[in-house]
Formats: sequence, structure tokens, C-alpha cells
Amino acid sequence: MIDFATCDLCDPFRDDPTALRVLPPLWHDYGGVMRFAGPVMTVQCHEDNVLVKALLDTPGQGRVLVVDGGGSLRTALVGGNLATAGAKNGWAGIVVDGAVRDIAELRATAVGIRALALCPMPPAKRGAGQQGVPVRLQGVVVRPGDWLYADADGIVVSERPLHGG
Repeated sequence: MIDFATCDLCDPFRDDPTALRVLPPLWHDYGGVMRFAGPVMTVQCHEDNVLVKALLDTPGQGRVLVVDGGGSLRTALVGGNLATAGAKNGWAGIVVDGAVRDIAELRATAVGIRALALCPMPPAKRGAGQQGVPVRLQGVVVRPGDWLYADADGIVVSERPLHGG
């Protein structure tokens, strides 16, 4: 596990806040891991989680899956089964610009999960969307290969690793 605190990562950038992207404080913690970090992989989908499942079923290698669900709260893009797959396959975390479900199962997984809200409705299974593309989460651009850091104080994104270890 990478040792960091988002506040400490932000301190050197107080005079140049554009060098580090901070996601707005809208995210709730739903996973079994409170603090997580890693290189980003992205998926863009709307109320359809086929691509999310496909990625979480592959080796995560300590990466963070960033899901641009367009902020939709009508269906959940990640539930207990996908969170379990992500933990089993070595994903460090999942950030969903949208909703998740199965809170008890999410809390029991060894993966960090941040999302906007809970919603019990399952998503469609059409396979629509894109992976490995720049996405926009609540106005903040996140690109594949960026580094994402999440802890109790917030979520920050950088073009390069910011931690020392």
C-alpha cells in the first residue's frame, strides 16, 4: 500500500492549484478500503456496466478504475459482485461518477470505492461505452495513466506519481 495523505500531496501546490486536480467534495466512501491510490484506467458508460465488469475481471495491477457514468443516479454501475471481482483481481480502487449498490457487500471487499450515491436499480447490459479514454468527473478531466489518490479528505489526480515510495 502507498503511504500518503491527500492534504500533504496538495500542500506543495497551494500556489499553483492547476498542477493538481482535486475532485469536488461530492464522493462517498462505500468500499472496504478507506485510502487507495494507483494509476488510472478509465471507462465511460451511461447506465450500462458491461465494460466496467469486463475491466474488473482483468488483472488490476494496483490500478484505479475511474468510471464516468455521467453522474446518473438512476442505476448502479458497481455492485457487490463487481467489487469482489475488482478486489480479487488486484484493483486498488474504483471511483464511480454515478451510483453503486449492495452496500454490505461493498463494505466487505478489500477495494476502495467512491461514488456519488447508492441506488438499488441494476444497470442495462448493452455493452455501450468506451474504455481507455479521457473522462470528465463532475467537471474534472481524468486521463488513463494519471495517478489518483483517495483518502478521508478527498480525491486528487495528477499526471504523475506524487508519493515518495
